[in-house]
This record gives sequence, structure tokens and C-alpha cells, in this order.
Amino acid sequence: MRSDISWKDIESLLLALGAEISEGRGSRVRVALNGVRAVFHRPHPQPQTDKGAVASMRRFLTEAGVRADEI
Repeated sequence: MRSDISWKDIESLLLALGAEISEGRGSRVRVALNGVRAVFHRPHPQPQTDKGAVASMRRFLTEAGVRADEI
């Protein structure tokens, strides 16, 4: 699994899919997509996500009904 995906690219994908994104406390980011909600941590100081964050995002997208052929 890749771990060099920038958070900016992930946010762009989420917005393109119609997600609502709002800022939480600190580095927390709240995301809602197709009735599914999750909280993620924006990576810092590096802009790239780690493997755990990529796996969490993948699970979130699956739960939200996003198929690989849609992205």
C-alpha cells in the first residue's frame, strides 16, 4: 500500500466525490460522504499520509459506497 499520497490530493478526491469536509480541533478533519462520517488527522509536518491513514481512508470510502472504478 502506498504511503506517499499527499493529504491535499486526498481532500481533492473527497470533494470531487461530493464529501463535506470540516475542520476539527488541531489537525482533525471531519468528513461526511453518502451518510457515512469519519474523523481523520491531517498529517504534519510532512504533507504525505502514512500507510495507516491510507488504510483508514480506503475503509471509509468502501463504507461510503465508493467503488474503485469511480475514482
